[in-house]
Amino acid sequence: MKQNRSILYERMGLVDYQQAWDYQEQLLKEIVAVKTQNRALPETGKLTTPNYLLLCQHQHVYTLGKSGHEAHLLLDEQGLAEKKAAFYKINRGGDITYHGPGQLVAYPILDLENFFTDIHQYLRLLEEAVIQTLAEYGLRAGRIVGLTGVWLDFEEQRNPRKICAMGVKCSRWVTMHGLALNVNTDLDYFDNIVPCGISDKAVTSLEKEVGRVVPMEEVEEKLLHHFERLFEAKLLAHQYEERH
Repeated sequence: MKQNRSILYERMGLVDYQQAWDYQEQLLKEIVAVKTQNRALPETGKLTTPNYLLLCQHQHVYTLGKSGHEAHLLLDEQGLAEKKAAFYKINRGGDITYHGPGQLVAYPILDLENFFTDIHQYLRLLEEAVIQTLAEYGLRAGRIVGLTGVWLDFEEQRNPRKICAMGVKCSRWVTMHGLALNVNTDLDYFDNIVPCGISDKAVTSLEKEVGRVVPMEEVEEKLLHHFERLFEAKLLAHQYEERH
């Protein structure tokens, strides 16, 4: 099968979490259907699979991964209602996290057979795209061994703080879910959870670190640039349209 390194990216804006999740599932199923169809086709007749990258923000929501503990949500139903926040148990890896306005969420729905079949390499490249984006704002970010996501003060760890959470799912080498970068996020919402199951480290945002509100579209452009280069892909703008 010929590799397709083009990625259609869609700016979805502020979108309901369930709507975005359903859309990811739909795109993943469409890609897997092509791969299933290819099984019956000769090598010369195999179809190429598409790749997508969704960029969005969500209304206030807490999501719990497959390996997470519900006790890490510190709110009951009344508390969620007071915070105007939703709660979902979802099918990505990882524990609990928060999504909300001012946070840049990126969902790559990629057929990794178009790039490389290595989930660890995939995760490292996602992290690297964020690390290089933050470097453009003068922030030195990196990884902490044994922990997911992207961190500040990751070396000496005197005050390590997480600025980007990650959690993915991969089925038939097709990815979904992704990363959540705190840009102008209301960090108070993290007080209602044990973020990613980690109780002894802080959460931060780009706004907090640089001392000003940062335009979301500016951060999106920088992330797209580094994503395209690191994945050796060609990003093509695609208009988001609700599918029914």
